[in-house]
Amino acid sequence: MQTKELVKFVNSVRKLGCETQTLEVKAAHKGCPARLYGTLSAFSNQDGGGIIIFGIDEEKNFEIVGVYDPHDLQRHVAEQCKQMKPAVRPLFTVCEINKKTIVSAEIPGVDVSERPVYYMGTGRMKGSYIRVGAEDEPMSDYEVYSYDAYRRRIRDDIRVVDIAGISQFRQDAVNDYILSVKKEKEKTSKLSDEKILNFMGIVKDGKPTIAGVLCFHEYPQIVFPQLCVTAVVVPGLKIGDKGDEGERFSANKRIEGTIMEMVDETMFFVTRNMREKTIVEEGRRNDRAEYPAGAVREAIINALMHRDYSIHTEGAPVRVIMYNDRLEIINEGGLYGKLTIDRLGKVHGDTRNQTLAHILETQKIAENRYSGIPTIREEMAACRLPEPVFESKRGSFIVTLKNGYDSRLPDIIPSNENSLTHFCKTPRSREEIANFLGKTQYYVVKIFIDPLLDKGILKMTIPDKPKSKNQKYYSNFA
Repeated sequence: MQTKELVKFVNSVRKLGCETQTLEVKAAHKGCPARLYGTLSAFSNQDGGGIIIFGIDEEKNFEIVGVYDPHDLQRHVAEQCKQMKPAVRPLFTVCEINKKTIVSAEIPGVDVSERPVYYMGTGRMKGSYIRVGAEDEPMSDYEVYSYDAYRRRIRDDIRVVDIAGISQFRQDAVNDYILSVKKEKEKTSKLSDEKILNFMGIVKDGKPTIAGVLCFHEYPQIVFPQLCVTAVVVPGLKIGDKGDEGERFSANKRIEGTIMEMVDETMFFVTRNMREKTIVEEGRRNDRAEYPAGAVREAIINALMHRDYSIHTEGAPVRVIMYNDRLEIINEGGLYGKLTIDRLGKVHGDTRNQTLAHILETQKIAENRYSGIPTIREEMAACRLPEPVFESKRGSFIVTLKNGYDSRLPDIIPSNENSLTHFCKTPRSREEIANFLGKTQYYVVKIFIDPLLDKGILKMTIPDKPKSKNQKYYSNFA
């Protein structure tokens, strides 16, 4: 950066009063910090890199203390950069503020194919770091492996499964698949069934692959117990919240089988546990599912198709968690290759499990046309629900679908402009509210009206006579 930019940046940092994902400060008024390796590695291993500013003391409330010698500091920092592999190439800038010298070192992020950048003194496994907020944390074995897997194009979905045999495959499913392949791919029509299974990555050297086991085995979880789906309903907004009877989960199910079966059973679980919300449009009452089925199905398919199937993640199932305000679908394996969150659904990224994706496409489970993310977004928008949230966090990918719930309202009442509160903008009687919700008056009073009165969201037209037959209720909640 230019000198003027550095001055503005330092003033901004002092006003902010904290380090960030891309910023590290060092005092350096008594000498060059001895070990910058963690920060050099962490900044190099993230898109956009980061900046180290020397001459600011974090322990003194980000006071400008200056550096001992700008020339010598740069030399020592450059020497440490050479101890990294690949070597880090910092860009230095020097400026003077309040008669004290400040030095910045911009650390560029390296291409994914060159990661992880690590300190050679401790080696790849112990010398690789990742930036988490304002801290440099050692990479896990899996995080290091994920970079190696991309660079070396390791295909975990066609890894041979020695403890399984093709005799354990469901022959009807295999036959259906072979017929589909011969129908869709003319050049395979004259090949033997054995060759097709080998060419398509279902079998390798006479042994099933992981993709083959997950799609055709009689019981895949006999081979890989944790390659399943765990689905729960949490009676609150976070894990640990409890229901009225002290239960941690309102529903809890382990879902097993082939990928096709897990998709269908997970959809059934989510659909069964979704609440309905009441929408009033043009004076008519309509009940809608809490989440659009198309968006949920795409998220589940993506989780099972694009998750990591390496030995590092065999013990981790896909997790589906339904909270009062959102649905989270979590799978092991962050974004693969050079794909970033902001480019999701906009570009065709690398595919982690090419063989598995092709099998699911042939089975008509997935389109394999990079349409999953756009479909999720479109389905949520069509239902006027919040934008889906996609996150890649330290080896996990998370899809969050929000339902518009507001914690100020009872759990069973969705918070949107057409909910019960909207209906009660005009004072309504108990009978009118009961008809609107399709419930009995007793149920409506106990479950809806009384809780909303307690919260101040509804008010009575005759507050001095709460049980009056002429009592009506109006909304005090916009």
